Amino acid sequence: VNLAASICIVFLNKWLYVRLGFPNLSLTLVHFAITWLGLYLCQALGAFSPKSLQPAQVMPLALSFCGFVVFTNLSLQSNTIGTYQLAKAMTTPVIVVIQSVAYGKTFPLRIKLTLVPITLGVFLNSYYDVKFSVLGMAFATLGVLVTSLYQVWVGAKQHELQVNSMQLLYYQAPMSSAMLLFIIPFFEPVFGEGGIFGPWTLSAVVRLLLT
Repeated sequence: VNLAASICIVFLNKWLYVRLGFPNLSLTLVHFAITWLGLYLCQALGAFSPKSLQPAQVMPLALSFCGFVVFTNLSLQSNTIGTYQLAKAMTTPVIVVIQSVAYGKTFPLRIKLTLVPITLGVFLNSYYDVKFSVLGMAFATLGVLVTSLYQVWVGAKQHELQVNSMQLLYYQAPMSSAMLLFIIPFFEPVFGEGGIFGPWTLSAVVRLLLT
């Protein structure tokens, strides 16, 4: 179910970008807002209990969360779906590098060797992509770097603060939404044609909510 939902979301997001030109940061804001709403309903139904956290403890994570989703969406917007998906596979090798360099973690040689064909495959696909785009590759690279850093930080923060993923995201999502609310007016239209509050059709709104 999770795999099928993820595939559907990728195609819906691509449709919003290609057919409607929906603004990237605004789409990310919608994702964050709906994520928080879903978490609020989950905690209200007793799925988890919120834990009190200080904003300063979550701020770096919320900022990297913004970067990871924004750059990942920009990669989807600028690349083919195949290249976008394969580029995400580079997250694992980058996480291994970050944990080795920054945290002194060691990995068996057999694990390191499995990363070689992954890296080579992603490189060859990107290089020979018929719709190769330098800008798209830049967004994909930034997306992988920020996503990897975010995932490493999430694991470290969960251990440090003694919270699970839902408790952490419950504070993180609204904070990331607030950051985007401040940034969006400087980069994207808010009202009118092409803005988040623009004259979108009902079918576009339904597809947006489904993502």
